Amino acid sequence: MLTTEWGEALDREHPLPEYPRPQLRREGWLNLNGPWEYAFTRSGEEPEEYDGEIIVPFAPESALSGVGRTLQPGEYLWYRRGLTLPEGFDRGRVLLHFGAVDRCAHVWINGEEACTHEGGFLPFSADITPLLLPEGEENSLVVCVTDDTDKAPGSRGKQKLKPGGIWYTPVSGIWQTVWCESVPESYIRGLFITPHPEKSSVELFVDGEGPCRALIGGMAYDFYAGTPALLRLEEPVKLWSPEEPQLYELSLALGEDRVESYFAMRSFSVEADSEGKKRLFLNGKPYFHNGLLDQGWWPDGLYTAPSDEALRFDIETAKAMGFNMLRKHVKVEPLRWYYHCDRLGMLVWQDMPNGGGTYNPAVISAPLLTGWHMKDNKYGAFGRRDERGRIQFLRELREMVTELYNCPCIAMWVPFNEGWGQFDAERCAAAILEIDATRTIDHASGWHDQGIGDIKSLHVYFDDYRYSPDKKGRCVVLSEFGGYAWAAEDHVSEQKPFGYKKFKTADELRRGITLLSDGQIRPACRSGLAAAVYTQLTDVEGELNGLITYDRRLVKIAPEAVARMVRMPPLKK
Repeated sequence: MLTTEWGEALDREHPLPEYPRPQLRREGWLNLNGPWEYAFTRSGEEPEEYDGEIIVPFAPESALSGVGRTLQPGEYLWYRRGLTLPEGFDRGRVLLHFGAVDRCAHVWINGEEACTHEGGFLPFSADITPLLLPEGEENSLVVCVTDDTDKAPGSRGKQKLKPGGIWYTPVSGIWQTVWCESVPESYIRGLFITPHPEKSSVELFVDGEGPCRALIGGMAYDFYAGTPALLRLEEPVKLWSPEEPQLYELSLALGEDRVESYFAMRSFSVEADSEGKKRLFLNGKPYFHNGLLDQGWWPDGLYTAPSDEALRFDIETAKAMGFNMLRKHVKVEPLRWYYHCDRLGMLVWQDMPNGGGTYNPAVISAPLLTGWHMKDNKYGAFGRRDERGRIQFLRELREMVTELYNCPCIAMWVPFNEGWGQFDAERCAAAILEIDATRTIDHASGWHDQGIGDIKSLHVYFDDYRYSPDKKGRCVVLSEFGGYAWAAEDHVSEQKPFGYKKFKTADELRRGITLLSDGQIRPACRSGLAAAVYTQLTDVEGELNGLITYDRRLVKIAPEAVARMVRMPPLKK
């Protein structure tokens, strides 16, 4: 079995000890990662005896959890641990936070229901103050999880009960940090940050009640929570870009509550360059998004990176290879991943995890060879007959955009990929715009284009790519291409190898990517192509088309060589 060096060095008692929410940091918090009890049952009743120990926040299917068992449809996964708050921890209210639990969670404190949550990729919280025992006494925390993976219409991303090819091992249960924090009775419940570089100002909306004070640099600003506040910054304003990822530190106070945060000044748009070609613009200038498809999977942790250093490694290596963008593919990462993109300087295209029923191969695969598109109101064809599943998807889409709204790195929202559970893309894009009109949207990545929006999105794997302008005058992006595979000996899993084009050596792989870049992508960039996303950053299970092996122990081509191979010509303003 493949392992990472970070997984081998894991502190099982204190995994992932970092504060999990970099843009809303408080001093009073308690990390609940580490050993919990677990049990699998066929009944929805808590078992009298548990099966053993699981290391949270690693899914039971992962090696790092210490369990190595798949949660099947119809089964229940139980977690239990004691919770004793440190002396003086309670400042008025105690909040329990889950970074993500896949997929349906039911939480009890001391036998009393604390909350329920449905959706496997986003955080949820509960105010557990009235359920706690007196200070110093041990509380009981129990979580019950169900997850039907691809046997239910809920969002699931690349998970499949029978993995293979581009579909991967299921992930269930708690897979992000669990933690407690204490806040005063009146506290900052949320924060929304909107940069306005054209006005040299930042807009803050603090979810709470009462007067607030913000500290930015040497400037203090007073305003009221519950209403937008436009704060003018000292000039010249520091603009954020991948080349200069300049961040502003932000401190906020509301009554006795104090939080630390950060933001960046940047703008994203689609505009015409001086030659009339539609381009992606960053800070008012044409900017080519030179990216990699990033699945975010780990051989020992599956959805969960074994350490914060491991999260950084992927981003830092992509930057060293000359890429300025990662397309986070049908997965939502922990907030620390976006924080590292923010501070290191990496643009992100954020996919919404796909869902729906069983996919029709003709709908999701045939367009790759035929260029065929169809209207996405044909719910049955797209595996979207279940109305509840469609409603749920829209809710989770709105939650994702809201949750990640403050991350400076995110440049593009991608609600659908290759027709996987696609439906009513125009309505879904409108739902995104209701929350966030500051970023661009690729409404249908790959195919089943509905002819809307500012982006024409293409996936090309088996044909040579030649740029041609969009007939509707939209910006053209190559949102997937490449997929060149090389199996690096001693760094591959036991699963059947997969790749769109296979090579026998690293040198052959290097030559193949060089020819692809020189012969197709660089000329397309000169002609008007606005972005290119190579498949992909790392190998995943049997999918061997990564520039890095799945265990992260081998970079297949030296980063400086990749940077020379993929360098794009400068764009005209």
